[in-house]
Amino acid sequence: LEKETSAAASVSCFRHAPLCLHWDDVALGMKVEVLNTNAVLPSEVYWIATVIQIAGYKALLRYEGFEHDSSRDFWCSLVSGELKPIGWCATMMKLLVPPQGEEHVPRKIPDWKEYLLKRLIGATTLPVDFDKMVDLFISIKTGMHVEVVDPVHVSHTRLAVIKSVTAGRLRLAFSEKKDDSENAPSEFWCHAGSPLLHPVGWSSRVGHPTKTPGKSRLNLAHHQGPLFRLITPRTVYMEKSFFEEGMKLEAIDPFNLRNICVATVHKVLLDGYLLLGIDGSANSSSDWFCYHASSHAILPVNFCKKNDIPLTIPPGYDPQTFSWGKYLSDTNSKAAPPRLMNADYPGHGFYPNMKLEAANLMEPRLVCVATVKRCVGRLLLIHFDGWENEYDQWVEYQSPDIYPVGWCEVTGYQLQPPPGLGNQSQ
Repeated sequence: LEKETSAAASVSCFRHAPLCLHWDDVALGMKVEVLNTNAVLPSEVYWIATVIQIAGYKALLRYEGFEHDSSRDFWCSLVSGELKPIGWCATMMKLLVPPQGEEHVPRKIPDWKEYLLKRLIGATTLPVDFDKMVDLFISIKTGMHVEVVDPVHVSHTRLAVIKSVTAGRLRLAFSEKKDDSENAPSEFWCHAGSPLLHPVGWSSRVGHPTKTPGKSRLNLAHHQGPLFRLITPRTVYMEKSFFEEGMKLEAIDPFNLRNICVATVHKVLLDGYLLLGIDGSANSSSDWFCYHASSHAILPVNFCKKNDIPLTIPPGYDPQTFSWGKYLSDTNSKAAPPRLMNADYPGHGFYPNMKLEAANLMEPRLVCVATVKRCVGRLLLIHFDGWENEYDQWVEYQSPDIYPVGWCEVTGYQLQPPPGLGNQSQ
């Protein structure tokens, strides 16, 4: 962050992240008790420090006594248990010892007790039960079966079993034997809140194509109970009309999440789900993909034009002269009404150049150092630091695949540093 001179997105921006709902308790200027690494004593002692800067789950601290001197500032995790509320040392009978030696304290303070009393008047600190608020519990367990969109053939779902769970990120193993000729992966990663993940029986219920025989799914029906409670109900308001087959719109390309393409509604499923296809791709249902009507990934015609975003158009059309009006006339089709799209846009708190950690959705086992490149309504364009722009990805501001700075450290998940940086810094 210091090298890039960037700010980190606040934890409060990530509604699925640990402590999101309690982040108002964390503020600049608050006082904490922290291990004193400058004390030359045989036992561990603590000292009081002030939060100077907050970056995700990280805090930049300054020991009391240094005031405007930043030479000894240090970073610390807010959720690792290293920081204690004021009064913790007294309760636990731990010693508070100021930094010792002239090289550690910028000026002599004759009476530390009097100095601290003045500094602590009106100061805030962490809640006493702050450590207990770091709740990463999720009710999905290993061994459960789910349906997940096939990463190779996105027009179908596959049956998978959960092999491991790390702070909501799931490692899935596909249940059926893979076809080696398809070069299909045997494992897949996604978040428990991903729109790619569904309870067993979802495909047959809504009418989505599946690669796994229905009989094997019926045998696994007892696995679906706990999963249904994790799926957020998606409400669709069907006033007078809804999406129809043949309607045109703009959609994020699931094969290249940097591109927004001209697309067609090919089939309307139950519960508000739609099967879409990119115009100009192979004329078969094998390339269709499923988005919900409330998804951030479906957009009204001319969305890209209004927001100065390149639109990927069908072959044979000139990007410089492409007109939706002419294209609709050429294809004898109509545009999906904008009112059918989810345009809800509460202020989300993200801004361009903010730093975060993000899963690479084209290689979802990887969580990387990333930057918010653009904010367009509900959409964020995520750039992976050190990677080419062609790997940028559009995601929703509520995506379960983006995380505050420090999330990987908190959860024990491996963070991928920018290429070339290696492990030079944390």
